[in-house]
Amino acid sequence: MFNMLRMDLRRLLKSRSFKVILLVTAGMVLMVSLMTALVSDPENLEDMAARGAEIEEIDRQMSEEIRNMTQLNLAHETLGGGFLLIIVGIGVTLFVHGDFSSGFVKNICCAQPRRSGYVLSKVLIAGVYSGIITLLGILLILLAPYLFGMHPVPNTIPDILQYMLWMWLPHWAFGAMALFVVLLTRSSNLGLLASLASGLGLTAAVSEVLPRLLHLPYPSPYFLSSVVRNQCLPQPYPSQMWMVFLCSVAWAVVYGVGSLLLMEKRDI
Repeated sequence: MFNMLRMDLRRLLKSRSFKVILLVTAGMVLMVSLMTALVSDPENLEDMAARGAEIEEIDRQMSEEIRNMTQLNLAHETLGGGFLLIIVGIGVTLFVHGDFSSGFVKNICCAQPRRSGYVLSKVLIAGVYSGIITLLGILLILLAPYLFGMHPVPNTIPDILQYMLWMWLPHWAFGAMALFVVLLTRSSNLGLLASLASGLGLTAAVSEVLPRLLHLPYPSPYFLSSVVRNQCLPQPYPSQMWMVFLCSVAWAVVYGVGSLLLMEKRDI
């Protein structure tokens, strides 16, 4: 299994899609930071109003709120909507599907008959992939505002590291979901659609339809997109930490076991 993991790590670092994903992540974060800086600048708002744009009082209040945000609050407003979830899901989907589209998985399974090693290696790679994306996204969103003239209230290093940890766990579980979908469908297109729908919270919203009709509790708070949005806060309470940890571990186990069963029961 460790040989397979080392091989996957080398493939990941040399992968063109991985480098493209990193560039897209960096570009999107920088673009969002630039737009946020423009909206938060009162002089820019007044200039827009002078040119005929409709600038209302709520726009000025929002601008002031952005200027008074801490680094981590600004980061959560940007990343808490599921952007990094989608990036992780897409990246893991492309990486795993590459084994099937190239036929490389047949060679792996011939050399390593125990398919549990293949699944465990891919789950760990999902953890590495999600960790790199989470680290890159958070570091850029913390530093990029200073490039555009913003000066958010700084947070302490322990708070930043804690935020990174709680953001990484559900993103790792989301990567395991992407692995499961690829092994289930053997289709990168369906995997990409699943990552997009789940990351945006569409699956969580759909899950509320039947419970609403039957007056039952909603399961949506336990979906990974909801956990990232509502529980991975800059300074979470202990109950929120437990929510993040338990939901991440539970979904990772479900998707990991499901992936193992698919590999064991389906022909390669």
